[in-house]
Amino acid sequence: MKLNKKLLVTGVLTASLFAGQAWGAVSAEEAAKLGDTLTPMGAERAGNGGDIPAWTGGLTTPPAGYNNDGIYVDPFAGEQPKFVIDQSNVDQYADKLSPGQIAMIRQYPNYKMPVYPTHRTAVYPQNIMDETVKNATRSELIQNGNGIGNYENATPFPIPQNGLEVIWNHITRYRGGSVQRNIGQVTPTANGAYSVVQFQDELTWNRYLADYEPGQDDNVLFYFKQAITAPARLAGNVLLVHETLDQVKEPRRAWVYNAGQRRVRRAPQVAYDGPGTASDGMRTSDNLDMFNGAPDRYNWELLGKKEMYIPYNSYELVDRNLSYDDIIKAGHINQNLTRYELHRVWHVRATLKDGERHVYAQRDFYIDEDTWQAAVIDHYDGRGELWRVAEAHSMQFYDQDVPWYALEVLYDLLSGRYLALGLTNEESNPYSFGVERYSRDYTPAALRRAGTR
Repeated sequence: MKLNKKLLVTGVLTASLFAGQAWGAVSAEEAAKLGDTLTPMGAERAGNGGDIPAWTGGLTTPPAGYNNDGIYVDPFAGEQPKFVIDQSNVDQYADKLSPGQIAMIRQYPNYKMPVYPTHRTAVYPQNIMDETVKNATRSELIQNGNGIGNYENATPFPIPQNGLEVIWNHITRYRGGSVQRNIGQVTPTANGAYSVVQFQDELTWNRYLADYEPGQDDNVLFYFKQAITAPARLAGNVLLVHETLDQVKEPRRAWVYNAGQRRVRRAPQVAYDGPGTASDGMRTSDNLDMFNGAPDRYNWELLGKKEMYIPYNSYELVDRNLSYDDIIKAGHINQNLTRYELHRVWHVRATLKDGERHVYAQRDFYIDEDTWQAAVIDHYDGRGELWRVAEAHSMQFYDQDVPWYALEVLYDLLSGRYLALGLTNEESNPYSFGVERYSRDYTPAALRRAGTR
């Protein structure tokens, strides 16, 4: 499938028109819609008069059976699909699917999308929502869109005016302040054979460091550490990232500890289309978290908002009664375990700037209005062919007021392979929120201490 080289203009100015200027903050009158006709995060509060209900505050009460242990119980376990989209009826629903989703259905006879009732479960902590409302009238894009000015610890642009602001909302969204995860990653061959790479991730926002002081490393958005714990041949290797807000002014700081060499070195390749950790070439560095890092290599266009079937409330994919073999199948994950719902999404198109390089010439983002998380991203290669399709199977961490991903999947339409990241069914202590970390925990010296076999 070819990309559409004629960019659709829908009355929303593109980021490229604003080069060299600061923009973003909306008027107090416009911001007054937040908490009224809009949710505090900027989504439309009302439903669509049909399958999409109104937002009534999100899912904040854990369901019966949850033991406050990070093992999440499905609050909708008794529901049945309303219908299933497959090869027999995909044309009927094509207007609410991405080209990549349609391509997956057409390529794999047993690929299907079970569609369930829509639940608007998303909610963030009250202080995050309050700061988001304040950001509406103060946050602005600076440095040609490569940084954010007057930004406080929340979503910067709840009423976005262009595509780049939507992308910054995804990049900066709240994910718990300071959290540790034990997760698995697989890259099955075309026949479904796979081995698991196990990671222990840490993600700590600058302002959630136990020793944070105002002005401390203020161009750093968060600190990320990723240690490989299995298999044995990779165990002990550790990646450390200081994610800078303005990565053109100050590139992302990254280091790796190689357990075999017992040394720490800078890792400038951990950016853009550099290879993802232990991914067998199946993802780029900026595919992690669906998209991350500096946005400067692309032009960003906001194509508007639409209704779309996206993965949502995907609690079955974290069911502890399932093994990885139950989930990982040839060509794609077990779609019987997935859940899709109709939600409103922002559609943003990224096209590679003249003179820049990246393996993806175009990316089409579909970003959930309630969470600002990317739900689906279609990736096109330099020839204009649809190449990879990313789906984020999201869930609400209802004990933390944190929307996040249960599983990220990146399908390669050309090779018939895929990458799945975030598996927790066979991991102990999968999620730990509120971990206490200090700035000294995220130094290159700390890498060597952490990187032991």
